Amino acid sequence: MDNVSVERIKNHIKALEGPRHPVTAPEALERAADYISGCLGRLGYEMSEHRFNDNGSEYSNIIATRSGLIHPEQRVVVMAHFDTVADSPGADDNASGVALLLELAEILRPFRFERTIHLIGVNLEENRKEGDSESGTRGSRALAGHFRQLDWEIEGVLVLESVAFASDSTPQTFPAGVPVPVPEMANFIAVVGNEKSHDLVGGFARALERYRIELPHFALAVPGNGETIPDSRRSDHAPFWDQGYKAVMITDTTNFRSPHYHGPDDKLETLNLHFAADVCRATGGLLMEMARLVDLGETVFTPPATGKNR
Repeated sequence: MDNVSVERIKNHIKALEGPRHPVTAPEALERAADYISGCLGRLGYEMSEHRFNDNGSEYSNIIATRSGLIHPEQRVVVMAHFDTVADSPGADDNASGVALLLELAEILRPFRFERTIHLIGVNLEENRKEGDSESGTRGSRALAGHFRQLDWEIEGVLVLESVAFASDSTPQTFPAGVPVPVPEMANFIAVVGNEKSHDLVGGFARALERYRIELPHFALAVPGNGETIPDSRRSDHAPFWDQGYKAVMITDTTNFRSPHYHGPDDKLETLNLHFAADVCRATGGLLMEMARLVDLGETVFTPPATGKNR
């Protein structure tokens, strides 16, 4: 986790910054997909697309895969959406999440795991109709349904949703119905799961402790699938809850702290990149725990005693 690079995270956000919207900026949305695919492909991941139809057009979720060595049928998923609302450059929402996804791909590249890892850039998270939450998460709904049709064994889904706005001087607000006290200042990362995902919520705290990351965090496991706290469902984790998978949203809480949420000032210069790097370290630690690191060792690459190749 020490290899997480603030500079690489910054460069990814800079490359993605700008409206990426299917109607007002479709070319930029496609360029973002190409950028994500190119970065992951150059790192040696197996690349594929999950294509889906929405409102008469075809879109793609970008999938990078590293197959597990021992239990490849067991899968761990990390995802971040790359679209924006119409008039926002979307540096925090959600170039920051995509940047951490790409940084995780970089730092995990040398390692192999028991389970298969999927790193996914998700399209069309934002609402088609402003204020209508039921018109959002179209890409992840299609993806979660696709995984269920394939009957994939998914150990858990980690959703990186706006992860770089934090400040010791910004007040924190929260949605109605949160059953536990919320910190007063906006200097923490929130990890939100449902009842079924309680172990993933706890796993994030364990990763912070194991890697000695000094990152304030707020853990919340909502009843059921978040029906009583609708704001807990406002990202790509919710469709996976609905399909019966374990999933958590890792978030800076967006509009409950950021004055730039969905606005024209959601820009790189407003972000706390050292905070984002710590979120990346913790997420990477949780991912390694879930996927189970394999110690290849030098003996794996040692030729047999006869000197013959296998």
